[in-house]
Amino acid sequence: MNSTKSIAVAKNVWALILGGSHGIGLATAKKLAAEGFNICIVHRDRRSDLEVVNRNFKEITLSAIKFKSYNIDAVNPLKRKELIQDIKTCLLPNEKIGVLVHSIAKGNLKPMLSDKEKELDNQDFHLTLDAMALSLYDWTKALIVNALFAEDTRIISFTSEGNSKAWANYGAVSVAKAALEALMRNMALEFAPLGIKVNCIQAGITDTRSFKMIPGSNKLKENALIRNPNLRLTKPKDIANVVYLLCRKEAQWITGTVIKVDGGESLR
Repeated sequence: MNSTKSIAVAKNVWALILGGSHGIGLATAKKLAAEGFNICIVHRDRRSDLEVVNRNFKEITLSAIKFKSYNIDAVNPLKRKELIQDIKTCLLPNEKIGVLVHSIAKGNLKPMLSDKEKELDNQDFHLTLDAMALSLYDWTKALIVNALFAEDTRIISFTSEGNSKAWANYGAVSVAKAALEALMRNMALEFAPLGIKVNCIQAGITDTRSFKMIPGSNKLKENALIRNPNLRLTKPKDIANVVYLLCRKEAQWITGTVIKVDGGESLR
């Protein structure tokens, strides 16, 4: 493999993907595996979904890379601690985590005001904020403490246009996305001495399982198709391709920014 292609040149670099069994996270895992990264996926799926999940994971292993997966709650502090200890025992002395991808979609999608449905409360905000924003910091800190990061590490998370636009029932997630972006900027600043680069990708409307859970998602989808000058929705592989670009050696000077990957959807 060409030494300028990516940071996985020596086949000893792992990509740890939080939320990698579906949608953007899965597409990212497939893309990075194809480019030579060893893959570790932390996901949370019901037993009824595991047949499809495992089929997708088997496809990843066809890239002749090392692969591990854990079906646990990535937000649970005790589970995180146990998992990191297991990862430490599995990695060879010359192997490190060079990419951390945060793709956890675990948030409350309740209205703020309703006479028919349960409304958002304080706990809903806290749970969503913890899962979709603060867990990125928790994982990063834990990996730093355990000396698992490579010298040149890329950390990538996903935000949306709901970070600045108001969508019905999206209030808790919107707060989490805004917090995630603020967190990303400060992590990029304070972790720079460790060789860590941190960025967010603002994906266009992507027709994933998580997106379909948003009340009114069909209207958001229709509107995106009208607004997008390329006349289509964003696909998970569009996002995965940019994740890979950010993992290349040439991207090592990009940090602390939000990169729009939406085919021009946000232009109007």
